[in-house]
Amino acid sequence: MAKARPIKLGLVGLGRAGWLMHCPELDAHKSRFRIVAACDTAKKKRDKVSERYGCKTYANIKDLVADPDVELVDVATRSIDHYKHGALALKAGKDVLVEKPMTVSWSEARRLQRLAERASGNLYVRHNRRFDPDFLHVREIIDSGILGDVYEIRLVRADYARRDDWQTLIAPGGGQLLNWGPHIVDHAMRLLGAPVAHQWTDLKRIAAVGDAEDHLKIVLTGTNGRVVEIEISGGAALPQPTYTVLGNKGALTCTGGTINLRHLDPRKKLKARKVHPGDPGNSFGSPEKLFWIEKTIPIKPKQTYDMWNELYKAIRKGAKYPITLDEAVDNMKVISDAKRGTEFAIGASKKKRASKKKKK
Repeated sequence: MAKARPIKLGLVGLGRAGWLMHCPELDAHKSRFRIVAACDTAKKKRDKVSERYGCKTYANIKDLVADPDVELVDVATRSIDHYKHGALALKAGKDVLVEKPMTVSWSEARRLQRLAERASGNLYVRHNRRFDPDFLHVREIIDSGILGDVYEIRLVRADYARRDDWQTLIAPGGGQLLNWGPHIVDHAMRLLGAPVAHQWTDLKRIAAVGDAEDHLKIVLTGTNGRVVEIEISGGAALPQPTYTVLGNKGALTCTGGTINLRHLDPRKKLKARKVHPGDPGNSFGSPEKLFWIEKTIPIKPKQTYDMWNELYKAIRKGAKYPITLDEAVDNMKVISDAKRGTEFAIGASKKKRASKKKKK
């Protein structure tokens, strides 16, 4: 068997995503990826990554993308810079991995996609939670048909936090829509099972400081009639199931490491019933004995995936990367539509302040 040829990676951004997420993940894939260069404006961070990996370091991304040793540019900078940094790397002929969100708007995402289509390198988006075991297992159960016709799904990520970092500010691309949002919107669009026919959104700021939203609700209705509701909140004082799935033959909830299932026994055939339009008396329909199967199971999908392995196969072996650019761009459309016309849109606060000054 031929020895794996590591992909030489240049990491841009050594903050929470780059240093605390990408680096440990790449450490687990040393045979397939090797950090040969890193870029950050902070010298302390450059010194730290150089000591850990023995790699070259740069204060300017333009120097990193010009480095001939770098094959793959891993963009892990602030959300507001993803388009600019991704575009620089593509124009330099590199393969590019962009941390979510792909960009901060649908228009930027479409421009970056068009640029990637003309570039010699390929663009990949890190929707890594597409491979979460709970998502994979819930999807397997839905696809099995055991719940019947699934008509409604609820996805929740909620806690209570008086957050005060840059993710609470609109200007650098903060807010729950661009933080947790891309992950859960990606889940929703995979589980919707059809194009979006209608979208309803509500955004609020509850507990966090800053000017960005920390509580949101999005309801997507597919052309197939299925409804997926998303709730992401930093202002919810009590926990909720992360998944609730309702079908016409059963339902499930998923919390922590377990899935609770209740569905009709498929071995028991349901008797035909017909409507009785007359006076029902004191009853609520004629009695019927239903045979339910109820169980709690650990999260353990039949098939699992690893994003970095999938990325390696795409770059080195020409395999199809599971997250397409069309899917990533559609994700940004849902997010942009949710922000449009609200006080939480990029630039909204500046416009509001400018308007107040004019009135004075």
